[in-house]
Amino acid sequence: MELITQQPVIAIVLVSVGIIAGYLARIMIAKQQQNSVELKTQKQLLDAKGVAQSTVLEAKDKATKILEEAKVEERKRASEISKLEERIANKEEAHDKRVVEFDKEKVELKGTVERVRAAQEALKNKEGEQIAELARIANLSEEEAKNAMFKKLEKNYESDFLERMHKLELQGEERLARKGRDILASIIQRVATSTASEVTTTSVSIPSDEIKGKIIGREGRNIRALERASGVEVIVDDTPGAIVISSFDPVRRQIARVALEDLILDGRIQPAKIEESVERAKSQVEKIMKDAAEAAAYEVGVFDMDPRLMQLVGRLKFRTSYGQNVLQHSVEMAHISGMLASELGADVAISKKGALLHDIGKAVDHEVQGTHVEIGRRILQKFGVEHSVVQAMQSHHEEYPYETLESIIVQTADAISAGRPGARRDSVENYIKRLEDLEAIASSFEPVEKSYAIQAGREIRVFVTPEKISDLEAKKLARDIANRIEQELKYPGEIKVNVIRETRVVEFAR
Repeated sequence: MELITQQPVIAIVLVSVGIIAGYLARIMIAKQQQNSVELKTQKQLLDAKGVAQSTVLEAKDKATKILEEAKVEERKRASEISKLEERIANKEEAHDKRVVEFDKEKVELKGTVERVRAAQEALKNKEGEQIAELARIANLSEEEAKNAMFKKLEKNYESDFLERMHKLELQGEERLARKGRDILASIIQRVATSTASEVTTTSVSIPSDEIKGKIIGREGRNIRALERASGVEVIVDDTPGAIVISSFDPVRRQIARVALEDLILDGRIQPAKIEESVERAKSQVEKIMKDAAEAAAYEVGVFDMDPRLMQLVGRLKFRTSYGQNVLQHSVEMAHISGMLASELGADVAISKKGALLHDIGKAVDHEVQGTHVEIGRRILQKFGVEHSVVQAMQSHHEEYPYETLESIIVQTADAISAGRPGARRDSVENYIKRLEDLEAIASSFEPVEKSYAIQAGREIRVFVTPEKISDLEAKKLARDIANRIEQELKYPGEIKVNVIRETRVVEFAR
């Protein structure tokens, strides 16, 4: 019984002893861990100090090296500066020596000049003394002796001199005239080109008369679109199988012809398609002009021209002068100039090139102020053409003096080519000039977008930008243009001024 009552007490004592022992063990473990952390911290501090010391030592070493390198560089630059100063001092010394030698030579040369002048003066005095002595002996002055001798020779041989001079004059004139006629006749025969004059209308063949209705369009909208886009007058009449394109500008006629033929082949004729065809035709005509320029240059043997200059030469294919095609005229002139130059011993290449480019100013004379000769001179100078070629071309209208033989040859070739029977027609050129003046007057007003002279100059169509002008202002513009035409131009009958203000709205459905 006592044993049973003592067991709880023993259990309590054992639990207490276990708790005390665990507490003591815990305290011992905590002390051991604390000691371990302190040791680790001290070790890290020692390592950090070591790294810091090594970093400081490395920095000191680098600073020492940089300082030493700077000192070496400074010594090197000081040495270079010293050498440079020494070189400059040597040059200054050499320069001073040259100056001294130059002054010495200058003094010596001045003395030599004085001696030569003295010798010339003495010689002149000596000659004067001799002439005076001769005059005293002959009792005649130098001038009197010379005149007496000439008079005696003229008196004794006067008839012989006159006869000889007259004979030389006659023979020279006859020989030169005969030679000139032979050369010109031979050249004109060798260059026998066509002299048909340019016209102001172009006929376009159509497969059937039914196509005329498509070209006219509903209420004439197609033909109006074509005339506006190309700037020509399209004449659709009762002529079977043909449509006539009329314009004083051959480039416009060609563009309209190409566009119209393209539309006829396509079959779809409408305003939008017409504008596309006209733009495409403009590109084709540009290529035609380029090919024409290359063919002309190849034909006459001129191969060293700037491509931009060749473009201007190509524009002459559709330029006329008094009804004569300017590019054909220039090619013909180049052949004539080359033949004349070979006969007269002049430079053939310069003569040909000057003749081919003599009218280059006409390619842009409607865009640039001045005569076509002056415009041509500026164009050739801009593209670096040889001065000898400029001299050859600038005198063909006698605006500049003849400076070389080639300039006379080019002027002669121009007269030969233009003087062929039927080559030129003054009335055509005057007519075209009047149409150009009409368009220039209309285009000079600010709101005008395009202007075309049609109906042989009896009507001027003016297209204005609708955003810049109202309907009332369009009426006033028509009156102003008519007043300017009345004041500045002379013309038979009356001219109709047609101002067109058209608003077009385009939108895309996407």
